[in-house]
Amino acid sequence: MSTNQWFLLVGLLMLARGLAATTISRSPFTSAIVYLGVGLMLGPSFLNLFHFDPLEQSALLEMLTQIALLISLFSAGIKMPVPFKLSRWNAPLRMAWISMTLTVGLVALFAHYVLHMPAGAAVLLGGILAPTDPVLATDVQVRHAGDKDALRFNLTCEAGMNDGSAFPFVLLGLAMLGIGTPEVNYLHWFLVDVVWGTAGAVAVGVLAGAGLARLGWRLRIVKPQHEILDDLVALGMIAVVFGAASMIKASGYLAVFFAAVALRQTELKLAGAPKDKQGLMEPDVSKSKAAHDSDTNDTPMVVSAEALVFKEHLERLSELTLVLLLGGMISLRDLPFETIGVAAFLFVIARPLAVYVGLMGSGVGKRMRCVTGWFGVRGIGSIFYLVFAIEAGLPPNLARELTGISLGVIMLSILVHGFSVKPLIDSNDAK
Repeated sequence: MSTNQWFLLVGLLMLARGLAATTISRSPFTSAIVYLGVGLMLGPSFLNLFHFDPLEQSALLEMLTQIALLISLFSAGIKMPVPFKLSRWNAPLRMAWISMTLTVGLVALFAHYVLHMPAGAAVLLGGILAPTDPVLATDVQVRHAGDKDALRFNLTCEAGMNDGSAFPFVLLGLAMLGIGTPEVNYLHWFLVDVVWGTAGAVAVGVLAGAGLARLGWRLRIVKPQHEILDDLVALGMIAVVFGAASMIKASGYLAVFFAAVALRQTELKLAGAPKDKQGLMEPDVSKSKAAHDSDTNDTPMVVSAEALVFKEHLERLSELTLVLLLGGMISLRDLPFETIGVAAFLFVIARPLAVYVGLMGSGVGKRMRCVTGWFGVRGIGSIFYLVFAIEAGLPPNLARELTGISLGVIMLSILVHGFSVKPLIDSNDAK
């Protein structure tokens, strides 16, 4: 396809998505299914008008998916209405670390003993497919800042954290394959990639988010009042936090999520946001609107609230572009036969079992554990880890095998979870 044809295609999809927002919200399918369908129709599966090879274009795809992932993690973090207390964050923390680790282990065992993959490749596949996706899972996530739904809160927090918590397993799988290191040092991996990667990321994120919130607050209350470009400030924070955390060998993805959480929580505290009976902080919308409309009002606007809408628009554009490209990466005729088995095992056994076990003793009821266990959308995060492994030097034959399985599982996840998400979420909301 030519550049002009790409502009025409993406423009038409954007127009259709924008004009049909209400129709799609009432339909039994998600927008990602529409984009995937268009990509499959135009890609090598049917019309073959374009073909995007993730092995040949891995560097470009890594950059695109990384940007989309970081923006989505920031958006998820600033929607969090719950102050960080262990009692309130217990369930999502368990899901992001315990359940995610169990999922990696179960998928790795299946890949090693059933598909006869090398141990390193099996762990790598588990790391690629275990994390849920913060980009494509918007229908099951917190819808706006202040959303109090417990299921949505748990799923949003999990998606915000488990991309960072899965990354050490991707590194472990690569190390077991002898990529990037002559031998595997499990103690070094645990202390540096897991313990320090997590602790360092949380420290960097919290310090940056809280610090930016206080700086922005002070700039707005001084006389004469400073104007702040909230969108640019938020994008700058994402880049600085990710870069700083990565430079000290901490997880940049976890750092961005916790920076957004700290930014939101600190701004709400500075604004004196009241708490409801559940302890959730809610901004005074009337004061924020007045501050926006009047230069003389003493109540400053906050970076997180103003930047959220812009980030959500970038998320929608990322979803459209990357899912469309996903359709162009997949040839239904050439999908590995193992794809169906891996997808069925992951959706029906590994994810539900890992979530159920991970939430035992957390106070979450059995029904909620079962519903939560079903919602494990795979998407942009998994594509990023796949192309990261390819760029790290994955052998071509193994790269081709893992690419076929991973892309097939992501496609099936978009379809299976996409068609089931709205009925199940609606039934949960009704209760």
